[in-house]
Amino acid sequence: MRNLALAALCAAACALPAGAADEGHWINLFDGETTFGWTSIGDAKWSVKDKVLTGESGTGGMIATTSRFQDFELTAKIRVKAECSTGLAVRAGLDGHPAENGSGVIWISEAKGSKSPWHEISVKAQGNKLEATVDGKSQEISSTNARGYVALLYHHNGGAVVELSEAKLRPLGGESIFNGKDLQGWNIIPERKSVFSVVDGALNIKNGNGQIETAKTWKDFTLQLDIFSNGEHLNSGVFYRGPVGEFWKGYESQVRNQWEGDDRTKPVDFGTGGNYGNQASRKVVSSDKEWFQKTIVTDGNHTSVWINGYQASDFYDTRPVNNQGNGKVGYVPGPGTIHLQGHDPTTDLSFKNIVLQSYDK
Repeated sequence: MRNLALAALCAAACALPAGAADEGHWINLFDGETTFGWTSIGDAKWSVKDKVLTGESGTGGMIATTSRFQDFELTAKIRVKAECSTGLAVRAGLDGHPAENGSGVIWISEAKGSKSPWHEISVKAQGNKLEATVDGKSQEISSTNARGYVALLYHHNGGAVVELSEAKLRPLGGESIFNGKDLQGWNIIPERKSVFSVVDGALNIKNGNGQIETAKTWKDFTLQLDIFSNGEHLNSGVFYRGPVGEFWKGYESQVRNQWEGDDRTKPVDFGTGGNYGNQASRKVVSSDKEWFQKTIVTDGNHTSVWINGYQASDFYDTRPVNNQGNGKVGYVPGPGTIHLQGHDPTTDLSFKNIVLQSYDK
């Protein structure tokens, strides 16, 4: 009993009070296997070789994340061929030259005869302040963009080969939108069956169907939260850009830890991390009865979702606007609520450490 009491006390203590700033969970920008979540610009050829993102041949260009980021900490490992150079751009624009589009660039060049070592890069961007190091040594960096992409540059000098083996990012300065003590700041859609409570610092949902939504609305943001499914293949969702007070509208980032047979790359019902009704998760990496982390980055008509640091979906919505705010059938321009779903009588899920970094001005 004493251990259970201590666990409950820890859970409550670890929950962030509403409004507190937080350092978020790390997400992998490169999965070590594919270029999923990246887009190539220019004629440089990019591929993955031996778990390394490699750029070679072509006259120039870059490969950039499909998501933009605002305040964050970034680490990366980069290598470039001797007598060649490259740059890692942050808060990058995709049009024009980095010197003219507000990008912040960390430059790396190798002298003739260099053995081309791996370089460890670290960047911290918060507000107008950017700091960067290469192999522990400071490098001056600045950006005029409030947010932007992460991009690796390719220059065709000396038959360049540019490689990246790791790129991880952690959002900074988010606001806790759940205080871990009560449901302040959240509204329950009335006359539904779900039961909402706070248990051991987590927002628990039982029974269904139902919905609890934020009192505030947002359009573009990074959202991170921890989720626990206390049952087998339970169904729920994290909705965003929902019209205030309307049931199961906006977009749904699916929660369902189920796949076909032993193949996690074949999700059932879009799978955890999928954009429900629009794009299935490419791999269900989370499991029932274990806490897992979800990161949602939504920006304009683009949304990416990471589960336990693995990018599960990458959705561009190019459909006509849906005036009813239904993201399953059309584009929802927002802003809207964030809401959590009670799906059916088997529902028993918990959510905690709900932290949002707003892009809205």
